[in-house]
Amino acid sequence: MTTSIRHIARLAGTSVSSVSRVLNNSGYASPELRERVEAAIRTLNYTPSKGARMLRGAPSRMIGLMLPSIDVPFFGILAHAIEQDLFSRGYQTLICSTAENIDHEARYISMLLSQRVDGVIVASAFGSTKHFETLRDAHIPIVAIDRDLPGIADDAVMADHEQGGRLMARHLIELGHRAIGIVGAPAHSQPVQLRLCGITAEMATSGIAPIAVTMAEEHSFTAAYPLAKALVASRPDMTAIIGTTDISAIAAIHAVQDRGFSVPQDYSVIGFDDLPEAAYVFPRLTTVAQPIRGVGEQAVRRLEALIEEQPADRKPAVGAIAKVPVNLIERDSTGPVRA
Repeated sequence: MTTSIRHIARLAGTSVSSVSRVLNNSGYASPELRERVEAAIRTLNYTPSKGARMLRGAPSRMIGLMLPSIDVPFFGILAHAIEQDLFSRGYQTLICSTAENIDHEARYISMLLSQRVDGVIVASAFGSTKHFETLRDAHIPIVAIDRDLPGIADDAVMADHEQGGRLMARHLIELGHRAIGIVGAPAHSQPVQLRLCGITAEMATSGIAPIAVTMAEEHSFTAAYPLAKALVASRPDMTAIIGTTDISAIAAIHAVQDRGFSVPQDYSVIGFDDLPEAAYVFPRLTTVAQPIRGVGEQAVRRLEALIEEQPADRKPAVGAIAKVPVNLIERDSTGPVRA
């Protein structure tokens, strides 16, 4: 039997109109009445139909989450953290994995509009933002995550990628390394580009530059491994490798070992992210840790604040980008420069 408002009213000992006021949060309902109705709703496990909510203009309690790929460990962890936090706040999450395809992004945007989501958290893989204008023009609150979305989202939450790049380079330089190569992916990623800026800026303070930078388009072990292997073969003077992500750094460790060398005795290797795999690879990976779950939870808090604001109260924010601090986790994959 389908539960209706009449069943709730009968169990709560009140009228249908009183139940409607509580469900729609319209008109006065005493705290005692509201408690009885909410108890009846929980007992009967009642969920209003989506169509009914839409007809009366009520919030959908649905949030869109757009990510380049949930096959990449970083985004998988991020998606889980955001979905769980939203669920605890009474929201359902529509997870859209765009496969780093701009047409997929555009199609998902149309779907989110048709579902009347209350807000969107998005990490776009592209510099172009025109296809997001329909979300913005529909006055749907948007929070960018892991990279900014200029002209579309005033609010963004991300790790301090540039500072992380500086920490990686500084750690190797303090160990005596000067011949440092870089391997990573994807080349078009805004966070990766920011890390590269931090690395080169920190190296410049010591009067050096990367001896080689090799980047793949796909963020995967399979794409990074041959680049790292070729780098080791072509630059015997190199003593350290920076992976722009943990996956790239782990690929570099395998490439070094597969050519008969040792980490860190022959080559030091450092990564970025502090994925769970970083502590399991041998040797354990030195990396810059970004608080992935903390970034997701902060984005959820900001989005909820935007949703709860009345549109008339919203004021354009200038540069409201929250950069979450990162820190170096020193393990076994880095050591002093070889003699």
